[in-house]
Amino acid sequence: MKLKIALFGIAKEIVGSSSLDLDTPATQSVAGLMGQLRTQYPALSELSSLAIAVNSEYAADEYQLQERDEVALIPPVSGG
Repeated sequence: MKLKIALFGIAKEIVGSSSLDLDTPATQSVAGLMGQLRTQYPALSELSSLAIAVNSEYAADEYQLQERDEVALIPPVSGG
C-alpha cells in the first residue's frame, strides 16, 4: 500500500523533505513502518523518541495501518 507521511522537526531534516510517499506491505503496523523508515534513514534510530500519529491521534506500535491513513512522525520537542 502507499502511505503519505508528514515529517516534522529533526525527522524532516533527516529525510530532507516535509513529506514522504512510501510503499509498504499491505498489512503494516506502526512498528513495522518505523522499522522500514529506520532502515531507509538510519539517523532516525539516533532520536531518543519519535511519536507516530495516525489520523491526528497518537498510535501504538501494534496499530495496523490502512491505505489513505494520514501518518505523521513527531520528534521530541524542547522548549523553555
